[in-house]
Amino acid sequence: MGVSLLPSKIFQSVMLQIKDAIQRVVGVTDETGVVLACTSLGDIGRVREDIPLGVSHMTVINGFTFKPLPGGQSDFIVFVEGDDEIAAAACHMAAVALSGAKSFYDEKHDKMVLIKKILTDNILPGDIYAHARELHFEGDIQRAVLLIHQLGSADTSVIDVLQSLFPAGKNDFVISINESDVALVKEVQGDTAPDDLMKLAAAISETIGNDLYIKTVIGIGTVVNNIRDLAASFKEAQTAIDVGQVFDPEEHIIHYETLGIGRLIYQLPTTMCEMFLSEVFKKNTIESLDQETLFTILKFFENNLNVSETSRKLFVHRNTLVYRIEKIKKLTGLDLREFDHAIIFKVALMVKQYLATQGV
Repeated sequence: MGVSLLPSKIFQSVMLQIKDAIQRVVGVTDETGVVLACTSLGDIGRVREDIPLGVSHMTVINGFTFKPLPGGQSDFIVFVEGDDEIAAAACHMAAVALSGAKSFYDEKHDKMVLIKKILTDNILPGDIYAHARELHFEGDIQRAVLLIHQLGSADTSVIDVLQSLFPAGKNDFVISINESDVALVKEVQGDTAPDDLMKLAAAISETIGNDLYIKTVIGIGTVVNNIRDLAASFKEAQTAIDVGQVFDPEEHIIHYETLGIGRLIYQLPTTMCEMFLSEVFKKNTIESLDQETLFTILKFFENNLNVSETSRKLFVHRNTLVYRIEKIKKLTGLDLREFDHAIIFKVALMVKQYLATQGV
């Protein structure tokens, strides 16, 4: 596997651990001699001209010991300062450690590629389990997808923050979807509730905001029981963001299961929505209602159709509120004090809001 798939920081993390144990310069190069990682930070990036081409076993040249990674991985060559037994032992130890890190990364990378294909529907359903078995991927465990969408200019550092929160482990994956979207495929326990995922999303949003000063919207899909259904959870997370931005643009964390009727409206054709509005408002269009009246309606809904509580919150006399409700009834034919009429009007307001976002 080429260098492009193996960040040098993976090797460098091994070097930092080796540095305290071995009081010699230890490093690793690619097949062209470029130093990818080293206990001597100043050597990283420079080219070693003394790297033996096609080296297949431990070799000593100009006071340095060289060895390819185990298993014929000659794309990467370990070097240790010295030509004695200590250098040979250190070279062997470093090669084994780096090989283990590379194998872990390769496996992790391949699993991430598989998951991204699943999320974006770029793999046939029948091939999913076959690939999962090849990668020793534990597919039948509970996971949920959280989609982190950046508002404003995108910053790739978001991925680094998420990876620090959810380090390379067995069952959590941070997947870059596009320039502004990152998916977190999170393993969850059997008793995980939607509120638990909302709290997790809130912690993620707060960390990204504090570390990078970036605002995000996070959509949360439902928990699924197998790897095949991750695509469904991902689409739900996308829908949560889309619907949330239409009906509740101030909310930055949205769970698919809490979308309610907004989810149904969002899936309707605009022509059907227009037809619904024309049927509800036979007398006058919704535009005939002034802003004060609309504000009164919203407060009335917020207070569960309670006239006394709404008038108190609006600081108006009860009779004034009743007068406004009667005015709405005269204009629309809907008496908001009746539950069925109130529901129809509430849905109509949401449909109007949805059409406005669609440019209708």
